[in-house]
Amino acid sequence: MIDAGKLLWQVVKIVFGYGLALASAGLFLAWGLFQPQGIEGDPARFAATVWTGAVSGMIIGGMAAVPAFAAILVAEILRMKSLILNLAAGGLIAFGLWSLGEPGVTAGEPALRPGTSVALAAGFVAGFVYWLVAGRTAGSWRIARRTQDPAGNAE
Repeated sequence: MIDAGKLLWQVVKIVFGYGLALASAGLFLAWGLFQPQGIEGDPARFAATVWTGAVSGMIIGGMAAVPAFAAILVAEILRMKSLILNLAAGGLIAFGLWSLGEPGVTAGEPALRPGTSVALAAGFVAGFVYWLVAGRTAGSWRIARRTQDPAGNAE
């Protein structure tokens, strides 16, 4: 059974949570790139950090949409509300995108691309932010079926 009102509210939270997760991952990456000292120190550097974060979030969102929404769909259907699940999904998606198109490892090269830990951390940040907004209420729109005892009384 489905509660339509709760489903609509959950869809709104999913879209908003996904957007905030992308923004947080983009800002995490941009903050590390520019390391601004605050708006008082250098306003242009601060603005560059914010805009780079916004653009990075949009690019990440386009690349991560299919695997992210597949993970969200599975979590919603199976009512998986775990923080660890959201962190793992964010990290796995980030690692997959970071490793995309990587040529085979040859002798003398490191097994992982440089920056892999930063990409993983950005994925973990995105997973955490998504969980805060929508992941912790996954599947709340589903109404549990009432069971009946052998005497026919609803429990």
